[in-house]
Amino acid sequence: MFPEGTRTAKEVAYVTAGRLIQQYQHICLSKGIDFIRIESVRPHDATTLFCSAGMQQYKPLFSDPSHSGTVANSQACLRMGDLDEIGDGTHLLHFTMLGLFSFREMTVGNAIDFWLEFLGTLGLMPDHVTIHPDRLVEWTPLYGGCVPIAPDPECMWSDGSISGYCTEFYKDGIEIGNIVNPLGTCIDVGFGLERLDMIINGTPQDDALGTLCETVMTIVESGYRPGNKEQGYVLRKLLRRIHKMGGTLDHPFFTEEVERQKRLRAKYLRLRDRHSEMSPDWWFDTHGIDLSDIRESTEE
Repeated sequence: MFPEGTRTAKEVAYVTAGRLIQQYQHICLSKGIDFIRIESVRPHDATTLFCSAGMQQYKPLFSDPSHSGTVANSQACLRMGDLDEIGDGTHLLHFTMLGLFSFREMTVGNAIDFWLEFLGTLGLMPDHVTIHPDRLVEWTPLYGGCVPIAPDPECMWSDGSISGYCTEFYKDGIEIGNIVNPLGTCIDVGFGLERLDMIINGTPQDDALGTLCETVMTIVESGYRPGNKEQGYVLRKLLRRIHKMGGTLDHPFFTEEVERQKRLRAKYLRLRDRHSEMSPDWWFDTHGIDLSDIRESTEE
C-alpha cells in the first residue's frame, strides 16, 4: 500500500510501536488501571471530523463532579492542521497518543511519578520539563530535583469549556508529552508514541509521502470513503496530494481519484471560457471542481 522503498521501514515502525503500546499497557495494568487500545480515528463526539486527542471520549467525565476513577488508552489520532508541516522530522497527520486520564483520583504528583517511571523503563529521561509560572512553586518539588525545570507561560490547555495548567516533557528539543490538570481536580496526560519511538530508536519521521499514504489508509480502515463532504472530502484531498507529489497508492480509491481528476480537468477546460466570471465556490458546488487543484495541474 505504500510507495516503493518505504514499506519495510513502515513495517518495522509498526512492530516497534506495538511493543511500546504493550509496555505501556503492562505498566497500566500492573497498577490496576484499565487500558483500552483504539486504532480507529473516528471521533467520539461531533466537535471534530476525526479523533484529535486521546481525551476526546472522556470530556464529559472531566466536568462531572460525581465521577471519580482512572483509565488509560492508546488512541489513534488525526490532526489535519499539521498538513503543511509533515516532512519536517517531527510532525505527523496520523499518530498514536498514549493517554492517562484521572477524574478526581490521581494528583499531579502521582501522574509525574507514573510517567517518570514509565519513561525510565524505556531508558528515557527528559532533558527538561516546563511548568506554567502560576504553578512553578507548587509543582517543582514534585519532580524531586531529578530533571531541570523551566517556566513557560504557554503551559495551558483548554477545549473551550474545560481548562487547566500543564507541565510539558522535552527530549532532544522535542515535546514528547504533557500532563494537564483540568479544573485543578483531574489529570489528562498525553505522550506521542511516534515521537517516543523516534527518540528511542532513531526512527525517521521525515517521509512526507509515506505519511500521506499511511494517513489515507488509516482513514479508509476507519470506515470512510472519498466524497465531497467532511471526512470523505479530507480523504479525497489527501489522495489528490499524493498524486500531485508524484506518489502512488495500491488502492482502488487512489486509482478512482486519479481518473476523476482527469475528467474534472477536461470538464473545466471545456467550460472555463463560458464561465470565467464564476467564483471558486460556484465551480465546486455546481461541478465538484476544486479550482486550486485544477489550475495547478493545468499550469504545469
